[in-house]
Amino acid sequence: MNLELITLLGKKVDQEVYEIMLPTADGEISVFPGHEPLVTIAVPGAIAVRYKKTDPDSELDYFAISGGVIEISPEKMRVLVDEADHGEDIIEAESKAALERAIAMRDSAKNQVELEQAHQLVDRHSVRLKVADLRRRHRR
Repeated sequence: MNLELITLLGKKVDQEVYEIMLPTADGEISVFPGHEPLVTIAVPGAIAVRYKKTDPDSELDYFAISGGVIEISPEKMRVLVDEADHGEDIIEAESKAALERAIAMRDSAKNQVELEQAHQLVDRHSVRLKVADLRRRHRR
């Protein structure tokens, strides 16, 4: 099945894959070729992509995504998100420092707008750290 991972900056992925594991509002789902048509909401989290049926977990590709929309047909899957960071592009130490700053920002928020912005940053950097950790653990 063809996977299109599309962000505000353009396509991150447009290729044939065997399996995609996605975070949705109803929990994590796995999608294989021939999946029933579905449109659902993506929540911030990690996408894992297996390109070939025989690929071991150590070959999975990971992306940290913000929320968005998932459209599935038997032959194609389109994931539309604001941003998607490839696991190889995430620097764990930088994401950890950014998470700490976001937590401090949340704790010192003076109004609802600042609090909401801080929560979004906490979610973003938590997901990035999760993806960095998944990638590190599976590449061993």
